[in-house]
Amino acid sequence: MLKLKNLTLIMLTCFGMGYFLAMSSLPINPFLKSQAAMLPIQLSILIYFIYLRWNKHKEFS
Repeated sequence: MLKLKNLTLIMLTCFGMGYFLAMSSLPINPFLKSQAAMLPIQLSILIYFIYLRWNKHKEFS
């Protein structure tokens, strides 16, 4: 179980570093850059809430 957590942490760290590098090098408006930087966080929260709702619905069925 610990190996799976470490692998997940390493993959998320690499994704975060790559995303930060890509966002830092984009020559766009700072407002749009900040919006694009928040997009992965918003998407992950949306997926998490959908997952929670789906599991709660499965329990009552």
